[in-house]
Amino acid sequence: MSRAAGGTTPDRAPVSNAPAGRQPRDLPAAPRPHATPQRVLHMIGNAHLDPVWLWPWQEGYAEARATFRSVLDRMNEYPDFVFTCDQIVLLSWVEEQDPELFEEIRARVAEGRWVNAGGWWVEPDCNMPMGESFVRQGLYGQRYLISRFGIPSTVGMNVDPFGHNAMLPQILRGQGMDSYTFLRPGPHESDLAPSLFWWRAPDGSRVLGYRIPFEYGSPPGSVDGQTEKALQALDRRVGDMMVYYGVGNHGGGPTRANIESIHRYDRMGSFGRMTMSSPRRYFDEVLARGEAFLAELPERADDLQHHAPGCYSAHSGIKAWQRRAQHAVLTAERWAAITAVTDGIAYPRDDLEHAWKQILFNQFHDVLPGSAIESAYDDARDQLGEAVAIAKRITVLAHNVIGRQVDVAFVEGTQPVLVFNPHPWPVSTDVPMNYGPLKWGAHVVDADDRPVANQRTQSVSTTDDGARGALVFRADVPALGYRLYRLRPGDAPTAVDAAAPDGGLTVSETVLENAHVRIELDPASGSIRSYRDKATGLDLMTDDGTHTQVCEDPTDTWGHRVVSYAWPGAPMELRRIIVRETGPLRARVRVERRWHDSTLVEELVLYADSPVLRVDVTLDWREQAHLLKLRFPTRLDDAQAHYEIPFGEIERPVDGAEEPAQSWVDLTGTIDGAPAGLTVITTNKHAYDVSPASPASGPGSETAGPSIGVTAVRSPVYSWHDPRLLDPEGVYTFQDQGVQRFSYELVPHAGDRRAGEPTRRAALLGQPVRAMQESSHPGTLPAEHSFASDGAGAVMVTAVKGSEDPAADGGTDVIVRAVETRGTTALSHIELPFLGRAIQEEFGPYRLRTFRVPRDPAAPIVEVDLVERPLAE
Repeated sequence: MSRAAGGTTPDRAPVSNAPAGRQPRDLPAAPRPHATPQRVLHMIGNAHLDPVWLWPWQEGYAEARATFRSVLDRMNEYPDFVFTCDQIVLLSWVEEQDPELFEEIRARVAEGRWVNAGGWWVEPDCNMPMGESFVRQGLYGQRYLISRFGIPSTVGMNVDPFGHNAMLPQILRGQGMDSYTFLRPGPHESDLAPSLFWWRAPDGSRVLGYRIPFEYGSPPGSVDGQTEKALQALDRRVGDMMVYYGVGNHGGGPTRANIESIHRYDRMGSFGRMTMSSPRRYFDEVLARGEAFLAELPERADDLQHHAPGCYSAHSGIKAWQRRAQHAVLTAERWAAITAVTDGIAYPRDDLEHAWKQILFNQFHDVLPGSAIESAYDDARDQLGEAVAIAKRITVLAHNVIGRQVDVAFVEGTQPVLVFNPHPWPVSTDVPMNYGPLKWGAHVVDADDRPVANQRTQSVSTTDDGARGALVFRADVPALGYRLYRLRPGDAPTAVDAAAPDGGLTVSETVLENAHVRIELDPASGSIRSYRDKATGLDLMTDDGTHTQVCEDPTDTWGHRVVSYAWPGAPMELRRIIVRETGPLRARVRVERRWHDSTLVEELVLYADSPVLRVDVTLDWREQAHLLKLRFPTRLDDAQAHYEIPFGEIERPVDGAEEPAQSWVDLTGTIDGAPAGLTVITTNKHAYDVSPASPASGPGSETAGPSIGVTAVRSPVYSWHDPRLLDPEGVYTFQDQGVQRFSYELVPHAGDRRAGEPTRRAALLGQPVRAMQESSHPGTLPAEHSFASDGAGAVMVTAVKGSEDPAADGGTDVIVRAVETRGTTALSHIELPFLGRAIQEEFGPYRLRTFRVPRDPAAPIVEVDLVERPLAE
């Protein structure tokens, strides 16, 4: 018996509410009960898909197609169904493997029912990538959306990452997004405001932030449980809320049961009005409430932390590979842009885009944080290796194009060496050189035959070829430029000793001293027990027996529910201290330690002209479910802690919490009332704590003040997620077994952390200069030259690259991006000799600005956004 219009038959009563299960298609859109709660629930259909996690990327590649097919089928079945998609890489995968399916998506986007949000290539970890990486996530993501659909995203969406750095509002705004939706950290993990709030970056940029109230995905059945749990976090000031639904993690998306249960509960008025919606619609309705309402929303001017702090240290390899790749590609862009302008070499836009996408993909929030399965890191290593190989080819080509144009006179018996500085500020740094055949050694002079401070060091070659050797010399290289040096046969004449800056460098097994500092090591532990700044007379550090702290670590891979890893630990046993190098340039002392089956080698390097101590670390870790902290105890009182974050810095409490940082952490306070501080800079570590004073832990050790701790290694089981218990008899693979290398610097200062330029020091430590042997030949370029410089002031250039849009003549204009680094208003002094241009603009505190500089000197410089669109548009 069929029903008549209105849902009744002569012998059947009207239907009240709605039946459970499949919904009859002929139920009328009856008015909801008057008792329906007066709120709108924006039901956000989505399909969170981790392209890598407990499966390899190849499985994610196939699942993207299957999920999107399912989504389109649901759209064909339910005319009101709306789907929200983020992670642009998934769209690119479907485009290349199933063009017909992709055309269906394009049609639904045009219809408004398929909504692309997020605007980023993937949902990355939002703490550890460099600032430029966050720019490139949106550069490639938004440009893809514009090129395929004509519509960029205006809503940021990172539902699954484990924390969010404080600079993101400025980056999102620069990419055309005015709002941001995320899940973690949850209410139990943070002091965040209610679900809807203003999130303000240090430069003042704001976005509307929305914390997803329960989960980003749902089971495949009815959404009533998902909705009830979301409503427990209802912000009653706002009333309306977003509820995310759809099977996720391995994809899948909204199901028939999901959608029909929404229809049911909307008809019944169970939770309020339930409407198929998108984040953009929700934010638009919030914004439409007017200024008075928006002004009452709380504002947060901080990062959004913490969830899973173990991810800052899990899998040291991926952290190191990522840093190496980011530095390499940023360097390649700079040199490629220069030679594109100066020599007409085609800018390798496609190659660089491919390299960047390999980097961006492996910043995914289950790859870079170390939480994926073991085999995923084989793929990550290969993909990041490909990015580095691309970058090296581009860089070497550019250096040789430049090198062949330098005027290098022939000087009998010498080997010309060009040193290239990839940084847009001048650097003074040591350059290791392996050479041959020079049986009686070598020394270094500059292009005018003036002696350069240098000394012998150990060669990388261990053959019996006595003509091969190695030295290290001091190079002073112009900003983003080069300088010519020469190797001359024979050891340096005695006069070179006097040429060493400042002189007075002495070393023994327990003392490293120059004109600036005196560093004493404890002969029993090898730790620094005194770091005296001669300029102030203050002794900054002490040995409290905690420099090496080994702890058993029973926490899972992510470090769920961890607050701190700063627990008392066992010290490693000192094996020996030996002096490895002495000379006019630097001293090197090797400290070897052991704990059970693991060894730690720290090589302490002090230069004649610097108060900074560099330490090169080789760690051979063989412990399972253990961690190693390297701790730096100070004598400071009233200390404050600052951490580097992408494009900026942030103050955090001195409370021992495990915190993320880019490359440095600073502790500043007083000693005997005088200002003093210590900055610790690392090459590829991101897990730190700054802990308050604690009692001495070793016999004969002193009670120290606050300390900086670096989590050097953690070795949990791969992809182990608490609360699952590990089988004591089970067979598991543990992370970080074997050798890893990294470096750190200790930078003392007299109370001003910025005086030591930690961000620039970190860049040089992570991306050294490159020395290239050159032949003799005439040329038009001088012995030293700078192509671009930011003046080494408060405004630092972070990118010099070719424009994504070709110039009118098919060539390449240049993109220059810079950020204010000291929290003040500053005037930029960016010189671009290779373009014959300069950029002098005012930058507010921590302001990030981008400029398109045409090759045509008559064309105006145009400020653009982070997607390289003119701001005027």
